[in-house]
Amino acid sequence: MPWKKANKDLVNFLEKLMLNYQCDRRMMFGAPTFFVNGNMFTGVHEDNVIIRLSEPDLKEIFTQFKEVKPFTPMGGHAMKEYVAVPESLASKPDVLKYWLDTSYKYASSLPQKAAKRSSSKR
Repeated sequence: MPWKKANKDLVNFLEKLMLNYQCDRRMMFGAPTFFVNGNMFTGVHEDNVIIRLSEPDLKEIFTQFKEVKPFTPMGGHAMKEYVAVPESLASKPDVLKYWLDTSYKYASSLPQKAAKRSSSKR
């Protein structure tokens, strides 16, 4: 099943918010995603902001917001630690800022990922 293009308004909104974070921007899922210490913590996929959270924070967000779902970009296979926050909730700046801060702190606490080396075929 092909993906929908990322919601441009959501992309622009998230990119403006990311100016407040010390992070790296990369493209994944056809849209910008943001990394701290080599660990992805947020991005946009279709009409959702994806956010990485610890286990206790996952329980909290699922309890607080029924519209938040596990992030399943590949045919029902959920990405561990990631949630999909729909635009209806992500467009609320105070709510999104809280969860972005939480995600950033969590991703910052993880061991730094080593840069992937490109493999050359000879």
